[in-house]
Amino acid sequence: MITVIGSINMDLVVQMGVFPKQGETILGKDFQTIPGGKGSNQAIAAARLGSDVTMIGCVGSDSFGETLRTVLQQEHVQTEAITSVSVPTGIANILLYNNDNRIIVVPGANYELKPSHIEAAKEIIQKSQMVIMQLEIPMETTAYAIKLCKEANVPVLLNPAPAANFDVQWMEDITYITPNETECAEIFGDAIEQVLEKYPNKMIMTLGSDGARYFDGEYPIHVPGYLTRAVDTTGAGDTFNGALAYALVEGQSLDQAVYFANIAASLSVEKFGAQGGMPTLGAVYARMAGVEEKREDA
Repeated sequence: MITVIGSINMDLVVQMGVFPKQGETILGKDFQTIPGGKGSNQAIAAARLGSDVTMIGCVGSDSFGETLRTVLQQEHVQTEAITSVSVPTGIANILLYNNDNRIIVVPGANYELKPSHIEAAKEIIQKSQMVIMQLEIPMETTAYAIKLCKEANVPVLLNPAPAANFDVQWMEDITYITPNETECAEIFGDAIEQVLEKYPNKMIMTLGSDGARYFDGEYPIHVPGYLTRAVDTTGAGDTFNGALAYALVEGQSLDQAVYFANIAASLSVEKFGAQGGMPTLGAVYARMAGVEEKREDA
């Protein structure tokens, strides 16, 4: 079982043909409300692949909160550890332009997730094969959850986004950390090679379409991505993390798990919405089979 501790948001997505300058008003192409939040996204990514997933988080006692809880249930994510609070449900304002995105997150109810909620879900966490976390909840709650996982000997996969909410002291107690290049530089500085070597088989730096890198204790490893035509990159990182957790829990080696996660992420960008393109296990294996055939032909 995988437990995800983190954010549950409603994404307010605007597509545009040009990006507005400061003070400028433009006409957008489209607007949609789409279930999101890094925690919810990663939970659904793992669940679609076949994991037994439980979500721990907070939503508002409002229509967004009700919708988001229902969506998770429809995706077969257990929601008994999701608490409804008086603060409005968190939102993310996502601006899509030229196959890229800029995101503004208003945490709302996500910042009501307290250590007491983690303690109340202690038995769920203790039974987990892995806990996935991000940083769209209070730092004190993240710290408490990491401590509880350590005491229960439960592996933690931490996706350090937003990087400003990361505490380097957590490195000792987490099992895996998955920053992208920007987050890695913000947290650890620009000496990327040295940082990867400092945390062998723990730090997996994601590179978007270029795949991911880590250090295996002897050699730097680059696991290439799968080139595809991106429609919306919003959920790629979350898909990678959910898929990585799935693969590791299933007993794959780190190299195999990163490769699997890269393939899953490549599928996720081919459809609109953070959760819209998250693949099933069959879709990932179908693409992997295609990749292997190309490798044999090369």
